Amino acid sequence: MSAKLEDELRDAAHWSAVEEAAELLQEERFREAMVELRRVLQADAANPYAFYFLGVGFFEVGEIEGARDAYVACLKLAPGHLGARVALSHVLRILGDARGGVREGLAALSRAPGDPDALHAVGLAHHAYGDDTAARKYLEAFLASGPEFEVAVEVRALLASLPRDAASPEAGEDD
Repeated sequence: MSAKLEDELRDAAHWSAVEEAAELLQEERFREAMVELRRVLQADAANPYAFYFLGVGFFEVGEIEGARDAYVACLKLAPGHLGARVALSHVLRILGDARGGVREGLAALSRAPGDPDALHAVGLAHHAYGDDTAARKYLEAFLASGPEFEVAVEVRALLASLPRDAASPEAGEDD
């Protein structure tokens, strides 16, 4: 059997093992999902999906440090997992590590240029870091991707609160 086929079969088994927990998360039954994901990880500690969804569960119940640790564990097993990379950017920012949030968001963008979720994460992390010029660049690119209404409204409000860069064409205009 080829290595590629073995990887595909392993990935399918990993996904199959977390399907029930993913449904529980969808139903907002976070604690139950986390119990199921821990069971999955006891059976196979190399399942990156289990760590990713465990991170989602931790985040949803407000255990941000646990979410961070789960996303880091996922990325150790699957460095290309875009969702975990973007989520890690957000949790690092929330935990006060804006520089780490920028780093992880840029790593996500390097793997998926133009990805809306990564653009959003990088923009928010730059804002938290105090680099409003970079925040504006990434958040405007995010808006150009056509995000959902609620998120777009939040981002537009944030952009309206940012100071205009002296070098930008809009700098002298009245709003």
